Amino acid sequence: MTTNESQQHIRAYYKTLYDAWGRQNWWPGRTRLEVIVGAYLTQNTSWKNVEISLRRLRAASALNLVAIRTMPAAQLEGLIRSAGYFRQKAARLKTFVVFLDQQYGGSLSRMFAQPTQNLRQELLALHGVGPETADSILLYAGQHPVFVVDAYTRRILERHGLLDANAKYEKVRELCERALGCVEPSKSKRNGEFRAKFSRLAHRPSRMSLSKRSPLAQVYNDMHGLIVGVGKHYCFKSKPDCEHCPLRTFLPSE
Repeated sequence: MTTNESQQHIRAYYKTLYDAWGRQNWWPGRTRLEVIVGAYLTQNTSWKNVEISLRRLRAASALNLVAIRTMPAAQLEGLIRSAGYFRQKAARLKTFVVFLDQQYGGSLSRMFAQPTQNLRQELLALHGVGPETADSILLYAGQHPVFVVDAYTRRILERHGLLDANAKYEKVRELCERALGCVEPSKSKRNGEFRAKFSRLAHRPSRMSLSKRSPLAQVYNDMHGLIVGVGKHYCFKSKPDCEHCPLRTFLPSE
């Protein structure tokens, strides 16, 4: 399949999935810092485990910069234990706050006012921040127009013949951004066949999911959330449920 054909398919996936499920209200969070913390905590674990940690942080009044900055490492580790690798993640969260203090005087607004590519490189230079974490922070906390590539994205595009199994992150991101760069945010209504599943697939709207963002950032936001829906409920790592997936008609013929 040519690059142009792959991009056409991705645009068709966006329309098909949005027609099926509508907006997914990503990222579920109340503040920019909560989204950033969630982006760190979700590394190598499920979102369900992250939600437990976020609830514990919130109950301890620790979802703020002052608390993360001053809290003993052991206490922070205990609050996020459910997210796994809690010692590493606690250290990485403290490293982020040190970076924010030193580079931007502790201001998230000043940080997110930086040009996208400049800030992306700064985030990637932090210990424990890979491309997916950096792009999640940029898109969901900062409303920067960057597409987030995760394991679900790779799995779906590989199975549909749009991507090589060993494709690098940046190549996948570039493919998706070029495909979706000319797309306007969809306003279509969900179709009847898949409407019943919507209530369990979408998050409830949150302060951060309803944040003001550019049309391009909204498309990237929606598409990533929709892809996660496909990955979690249909495109399983083993024994995928292709028969009931909204993208079933796009599967390459054997």
